[in-house]
Amino acid sequence: MELSGDLFHPVWQLLFAGLLFPSLWFARRWANWARLREKHQQHVYLGALVCLFILWNMRVEMLPGFFWHLSGMVTITLMFGWSLAVVGGSVVLLGIVAAGLNDWSGYLPSVILCVVMPAVITQIILGLVRAYAPKHFFVFVLVNAFLAGGLVFMLMAGLIVSGLLLAGSYSWGELQHNFFSLAPMMLFPESMLNGWIIAILVGFKPHWVGSFSDEEYVQGK
Repeated sequence: MELSGDLFHPVWQLLFAGLLFPSLWFARRWANWARLREKHQQHVYLGALVCLFILWNMRVEMLPGFFWHLSGMVTITLMFGWSLAVVGGSVVLLGIVAAGLNDWSGYLPSVILCVVMPAVITQIILGLVRAYAPKHFFVFVLVNAFLAGGLVFMLMAGLIVSGLLLAGSYSWGELQHNFFSLAPMMLFPESMLNGWIIAILVGFKPHWVGSFSDEEYVQGK
């Protein structure tokens, strides 16, 4: 999902900027840059960002300035961790704006609500599953990918709708009619997209998924 900056007062833009700059600072500081020094992993990362750019080009405008598209941020976060997911998603969104698919004022709300927050939620879910769930291949795929994909969509949608209501951009009736009535049809493909991609990757290319370990989730199970 993405938002036009016209939906928010300049004070909101300052709030989003105040959240973005610390997020990018921590992402840059904590990112596993050593992984990207390996040419193979570098190609995987850049290829994933290209796929993300293509995915975000396939969009529909739910309301003026309110765009929906599949996110894929759960997959990127599981593959590369929170830091590189935030950096990569921010770069891809810059490309989307530069391509004219959104306005420049929409970059700040979109990057916070549709890049940073999904990566944060995915990382929290991953941490909770590691701490409290059995270390098993199917647990990793079903919870961290399939269920997390749906949960991240619901939480992201809740944050966006709350922001639009607080900003006075749209009424509850408009959002309920044009977005919430269609939300179930959006939740399922988001869950399936992340779930199937991660299931295929951990099955055939487990070294591409940084949060997955054969020794931890497969061997001896």
